[in-house]
Amino acid sequence: MGHLLIDAARGLPVPRTPVWIMRQAGRYQAEYQAIRAKHSFLEVCHTPELACKVTLIPRDLLNPDGLIIFSDILVPLEAMGLDLDFIAGKGPVIANPVRNAQDIKRLRLYDADVATKFLPDAIRAVRTAVNDEYPVLGFAGAPYTLACYAIEGGTARHYHRPKAWMLNDPTSFDRLMSKFADAVVDLLSAQIEAGASLVQLFDTWAGNLMPHHFEQYALPYVQRIIEQLKRYNVPIVYFMNGVSGKLHHMVSSGADVIGIDWRVDLADVRRTFGQRIVLQGNLDPSVLLADTKAITSGVADILKANGTGPHIFNLGHGITPTVPVANARHLVDEVKRLSAV
Repeated sequence: MGHLLIDAARGLPVPRTPVWIMRQAGRYQAEYQAIRAKHSFLEVCHTPELACKVTLIPRDLLNPDGLIIFSDILVPLEAMGLDLDFIAGKGPVIANPVRNAQDIKRLRLYDADVATKFLPDAIRAVRTAVNDEYPVLGFAGAPYTLACYAIEGGTARHYHRPKAWMLNDPTSFDRLMSKFADAVVDLLSAQIEAGASLVQLFDTWAGNLMPHHFEQYALPYVQRIIEQLKRYNVPIVYFMNGVSGKLHHMVSSGADVIGIDWRVDLADVRRTFGQRIVLQGNLDPSVLLADTKAITSGVADILKANGTGPHIFNLGHGITPTVPVANARHLVDEVKRLSAV
């Protein structure tokens, strides 16, 4: 069975613009909050039945064109031996961060079908539940973003430590990034083999890099991952939060789809790269905090800016926790309505 979203990701003609939302299953939904009241975040990630249940919540509330598996980009860090926890009000915390070349030896490679078996198992459960009515989307963090968390030990404002490491000791930084690249290939391969019809690489923090630093210290590992995954013939989305100055490098990554944040004009991107490249994005998530009239206007603006090129509608980053579910549903409905004209 063909899927609108997957066809669009391949650059094929589609009758309307497909739409899904990053973090479309999560804190803004009462159904998710009810599950989290009984289970920790990591417990939900580690339990296929719970991850499947959460992944399916948007099917009934929003009816998007794809269901992204509920998980977290830091899953491979945990599998590699880092002590990961999620603290309320603080986010991810790693008790034993990687701070120098010696620490790299602590990072173990793993079999994703063993150490992170819960993730492909969750994908299989969702595939069974939806009976191929929706494509299931997999994902992973890109190596530089994983490095940011692993080195800092959690969330930081500027991520000075990884930048200092890559500039002061590029040789050992390459070893670290290579380990993360191998781990991501394994994780995404397991997701694809379990039935993911599309996978997305999240490079949330690479947007903080200068363009030539991105080209030298982050992009090669993304290219390596994508090259190794091409054997599956599954579309790959490469998303970055902060694409300004780096879009031409992202296009050279080999990804089938380039996901962009909201800080760039989609029309400018189209003028620069033409009508053939598949783009994903890029509505400001804050628009969903406005009224329905503003959401409709925002959708229309994005569709107009994209023009006739292949496009997957999404936010420019993840949906925020205070968005009313009705607004998210209105977004999905309006993309379907306005793009079908």
